[in-house]
Amino acid sequence: MPLLEIRNLSVAFDTSAGLFHAVDGIDISVESREVLAIVGESGSGKSVAMLATMGLLPETATVKADVMRFEGRDMLAMSPQERGKIIGKDISMIFQEPVASLNPCFTVGFQIEEVLRRHLGLRGRDAHKRAIELLELVGIPDPVSRLKSFPHQMSGGQCQRVMIAIAIACKPKLLIADEPTTALDVTIQKQILDLLVSLQIEHGMGLILITHDMGVVAETADRVIVQYKGHKMEEADVLSLFENPQSRYTKALLSALPENAVGDRLPTVADYDFEAEIR
Repeated sequence: MPLLEIRNLSVAFDTSAGLFHAVDGIDISVESREVLAIVGESGSGKSVAMLATMGLLPETATVKADVMRFEGRDMLAMSPQERGKIIGKDISMIFQEPVASLNPCFTVGFQIEEVLRRHLGLRGRDAHKRAIELLELVGIPDPVSRLKSFPHQMSGGQCQRVMIAIAIACKPKLLIADEPTTALDVTIQKQILDLLVSLQIEHGMGLILITHDMGVVAETADRVIVQYKGHKMEEADVLSLFENPQSRYTKALLSALPENAVGDRLPTVADYDFEAEIR
């Protein structure tokens, strides 16, 4: 039984121009201890699909699915209260912009301890001690004093580590990382990815990694889903995807890697027409 199983997921937004279909009938599943990469260019519906799973989309969104199960439990049949007990505890998400995701009005320590209070019932010294342990786990130096810091007093890389600490605070069974290195420099990107993978292995989590970086996919993923304009174009284990891609869109993504540059020009997905593949 998959840890997470989603079938025929569709997400549409009510706009002034009518319904906009951001996700159109995709299937997603991930096993415990597996790293699943969801890859595609911006606007392909990667983040929207995961936000729908988390129940974090606005009221203007219409979410439909034939199946949405976590550990065999029907998430579609759950009340908001029942779902709230899972989200943030058993399923956690690291968002794209760490500084924007943290509340600027509260210290880092308060925000970590808030999760511990809500889901684990930890308070006072117990919550404080666990918050220190979490900052140590994600590699933040001098964690005792850092708990008193506000997000604006920390670097982007440190804020991302705080977000990871919050996400793993309750030892989730599934961790969703949405472009976790986008706003970071190359050196910090590598550190954050290594940290995520080591935590995934150590805690036996399922990990869904949302990215547009095929290099990251090659280094970290066990299996890959390729999306384009809300459609699943291809799904394969990582070795098969790179050695024998089946979709023209996947081939275009791979051809756009830096090593495939011709002269001073790098091929882009804009050079291709994929509409026929999604009809």
